[in-house]
Amino acid sequence: MSFQHTDSIALSELEGRAPTHSDLESRGITSSKEKDFKEDVKETVADSPVDSDVLIRDGVQRKLGQRHIQMIAIAGTIGTGLFLGSGGALHTAGPLGALLAYVIVGTVTYSMICSLGEMTSFAPISGTFPHYAARWVDPALGFAVGWNFWYQSVTSIPTEITAATILLTFWDENINNQKIYTAVICVAVISINIFGVRAFGESEFIFSIIKILLIIALLIAGLIIDLGGGPSGERIGFRYWRNPGPFNRAGLVESNIATDQFLAFVQIFVQAAFSFGGMEAIAIAASETESPRRNVAKAIGRVFWRILIFYVFGILMIGMLVAYDDPALLTDTGNAAQSPFVIAMDRAGVKVFPHIINAAVFTSAFSAGNTTLYSSSRILYGLALRGQAPRFLTYCTKRGLPLFAVLISSSFAFLSFMRVSKGSEGVFEWLVNIVTIGSLISWLTINVTFLFFRRGMIAQGIDMRKNVYHNRYQPWLALWGVLWLSMFILVNGYAVFFQWNTTDFLVAYINIPIFAALYFGYKIIMRTKIWKPHEMDLITGIPSIEETELPREPPHTIGGKIAAVLF
Repeated sequence: MSFQHTDSIALSELEGRAPTHSDLESRGITSSKEKDFKEDVKETVADSPVDSDVLIRDGVQRKLGQRHIQMIAIAGTIGTGLFLGSGGALHTAGPLGALLAYVIVGTVTYSMICSLGEMTSFAPISGTFPHYAARWVDPALGFAVGWNFWYQSVTSIPTEITAATILLTFWDENINNQKIYTAVICVAVISINIFGVRAFGESEFIFSIIKILLIIALLIAGLIIDLGGGPSGERIGFRYWRNPGPFNRAGLVESNIATDQFLAFVQIFVQAAFSFGGMEAIAIAASETESPRRNVAKAIGRVFWRILIFYVFGILMIGMLVAYDDPALLTDTGNAAQSPFVIAMDRAGVKVFPHIINAAVFTSAFSAGNTTLYSSSRILYGLALRGQAPRFLTYCTKRGLPLFAVLISSSFAFLSFMRVSKGSEGVFEWLVNIVTIGSLISWLTINVTFLFFRRGMIAQGIDMRKNVYHNRYQPWLALWGVLWLSMFILVNGYAVFFQWNTTDFLVAYINIPIFAALYFGYKIIMRTKIWKPHEMDLITGIPSIEETELPREPPHTIGGKIAAVLF
């Protein structure tokens, strides 16, 4: 097993040649600079310290279509965090506090996905953001964020499977059957990923449609109930914003109400952030997507509206329908009974929704586990391609499946049995809490990488406006994300400083030294450096637009035109 810090994907895909004229022209490089770029690339290939047997060719295949990538963008953003966890946010911060937190986190998520979208549409290759970090910032940063994302993801797999199992207790309260349900769900999630990326895409397409229909139905039903159209005929309006009020208290500073309310508001930032988790799956899937630049750009362009409609409107609706001090919000059943939407329907006298919501949320949890397994296996595969993980993980089947990377990541699904085993519940919960901050570290790294990427593009004379996806508000979006994500990570466990608990402190902050150890350890051992703008490789191994984008065929039927608008 060999671990190298050099960018093996870029060199291996180039296969020892200088980039062609189309390679350069498609990225906005003028003919006057073409000679300089070609000479630089030849020197890079010739002087590379990586042995020839380490340069592995990417073996995945582009089998995801436009409708798949569009719906994967939704599948990674709607899950149990919105349907179930939003009740905890409402109880902690109150309706206005929860709404403001979700709005702020929504803008931060949007900044991250826009930064990732620009880099992905420029270089739709395996490895995604860890590869970008290694290539345009520092190989050590790519190593650290890659392994950070992988261990955070594989620990999330059993979490989602456990959530799906608990949701089934809504209909079957016999706890002895939970092990059977856990085994069935594990096998189902692993099988979908083993069958290949096409099976994964089709399953996520179906799950996403279910989620969209559910959230739209809940928003419409909630609005009708709020306006007095429920069985009770009672108009609610903004009643609960007046009594018990727009903000709840954290219970940490009894002498100052305003400060205590502010602390409660800050307390749910990280909780809200996890409701948005999974959006980076759009970029991870780019290397297996047809016409990745066009389809990824289209998916990212719609993220803003999905955040606004599904998350902001969703948290606004439950804040109107349920008081933050409602006793039902304190229940922790893990199934539909704790959903604020179900509580609202129950208060209004609507009894059929709990079963529908529980079934739909079950598919959400299953989908989240499915997507997380896919993402973790592709990140592990990307690390192996760069020589930062064992070489055998680069093996792909004839159908383009990175088999060993999928199998290694899949093995962590069976940790879900810890949740249903006596004496292991505490260990499982502690493990889950330790890695939850990992996704925020990944998001922070994505924005930082984009800022370096932008510096390199400008220094090398490449016009970013010619990229398939370009956001005119950059770099301010990335800077906004860096500011808030740094704050989220640092204040994650602030409550422990009011009531000290060593375990809670470690759970809140252990990820920071782990990430630092990965970064500095690799940097010291491999003697990597931070790339200067003119040194960044923005050419080799990145396919041209002609190589990735299929001809656009306008739809001719009514159904095709509708699908083009939706997907």
